[in-house]
Amino acid sequence: MGGRVPRLVRAVPVLVGVALGVALLPASPALAHNSLTGSNPANGAKVATAPAAVELRFLAKLDPGRTKITVTGPDNIPAAGGEPTFSGSRVRVPFAPGAAGLYIVDYQLPSSDGHPVKGEVRFTLTTGTAAAPPSVSPSASPTPSPTPTSAAPESPSATPVAAAGTDDAGRGWLWAAAGGLVLLAALAAGLFLRRRRSTRP
Repeated sequence: MGGRVPRLVRAVPVLVGVALGVALLPASPALAHNSLTGSNPANGAKVATAPAAVELRFLAKLDPGRTKITVTGPDNIPAAGGEPTFSGSRVRVPFAPGAAGLYIVDYQLPSSDGHPVKGEVRFTLTTGTAAAPPSVSPSASPTPSPTPTSAAPESPSATPVAAAGTDDAGRGWLWAAAGGLVLLAALAAGLFLRRRRSTRP
């Protein structure tokens, strides 16, 4: 009995060390979240020559049916030139470059615990196709306002005709008044002559 107890006491540190070593071992890819390990172009890179494809590398094998990759360029314009191709833990997406600027590669893939893993890779294309200027539709161009035309001059005969008509009316009234006065004078003279004849013996 006395010899067994010291042996157990000496075995305890060995067992503790083995347990700690197992606990500190890195988790296998099957039990850990799948994560990005690298990309081409690299995250934050500035490239002058556009690559033919964008490549992402992950820790574990990818599931093509549940992995989503999108590539967008300046002004949120899609820049993927085709469907992604998978090879184990790698995926390549054909790249269709546009204008120079920032490009963002978004990825979403499943993990062992059911929660999706999301992330992005950003790189800048320093040269590219110049952005086309916005087209202006013909209907949008302002239509010139019609030039105001001056009022047509009145015919010279309009005013004189009205004046002539007024003058004729005034003259006719004067002639009528004069004729009335002559008629009254003739009647007065006739009455005067009758009275004078009737007063003679």
